[in-house]
Amino acid sequence: MGTPDFAVPTLIELLSRGHDIAAVYTRAPAAAGRGMGERRSPVHEVAARSNIPVLHPASLKGEEATETLRAHNADVAVVVAYGLILPKAILDAPPLGCLNLHASLLPRWRGAAPINRAIMAGDAETGAMVMRMDEGLDTGPVALAERVQIGADETAGELHDRLMRVGADLTARAIAALERGSLHFKQQPAEGATYAKKIEKGETKIEWSRPAREVHNHIRGLSPFPGAWLETTDGVRVKVLRSTLVDGKGAPGTVLDDSLTIACGQGAVRLLDVQRAGAKAMSATEFLRGTALKAGTVLA
Repeated sequence: MGTPDFAVPTLIELLSRGHDIAAVYTRAPAAAGRGMGERRSPVHEVAARSNIPVLHPASLKGEEATETLRAHNADVAVVVAYGLILPKAILDAPPLGCLNLHASLLPRWRGAAPINRAIMAGDAETGAMVMRMDEGLDTGPVALAERVQIGADETAGELHDRLMRVGADLTARAIAALERGSLHFKQQPAEGATYAKKIEKGETKIEWSRPAREVHNHIRGLSPFPGAWLETTDGVRVKVLRSTLVDGKGAPGTVLDDSLTIACGQGAVRLLDVQRAGAKAMSATEFLRGTALKAGTVLA
């Protein structure tokens, strides 16, 4: 049960190790592109190429959905960024339960956006965990975990790609242990729980009044999507994809030099890669060739 790119390596890894995938559950194809044709999810594409039956129910509530799942005669369900709530009847349907791959070190960052929130909070490490699902939000007992250090300038996109590979191997190891009867679970501690709420549009604009480290974490935690952004003095919105911490001071939002160094509430950040709306990503140097942001300019 999975939908986005993050879930693809897990499906491929399970297939490569010879497991019999009875069916794949994923989100329904969505209209996309100028022609508004249907675009299948990344997991759907892999399953179709592998001749695996694909289901995309709008909901898993009700007896019919439960009986359909039971009819696959699967021993266990593997859930990776699926996108639908699993009712108790679904959780209980596979004899060995539902195992979920989650991209954090639970109980820290339960919820929808654990990778983004870990970076935005300035965490030095995160990880991947395989847990048995219960009715709570990422509250089930944990079987396996892998810690991962977060680079000082690493973006959410880069961390996402590392964790999806780590998670695929971790999940395959968990299934192998489950086959041997040696997969053991431990309840999550009650203390230290935090919630990685969904990223809202209203929190993506860069606030130059914050300390430089927080601004830098905000930028990289939202890169490449949905993207932290600034607005130039002529009203052009620019997404910032990469930055680094540098020495510098001035009124928050002030452009300090000709290299796109911006003063923050404390310290400064240098913007390295940016993207105008509707344009491709480019370096700050390329951007400045077509946009006048001279030293002394103050950004809102």
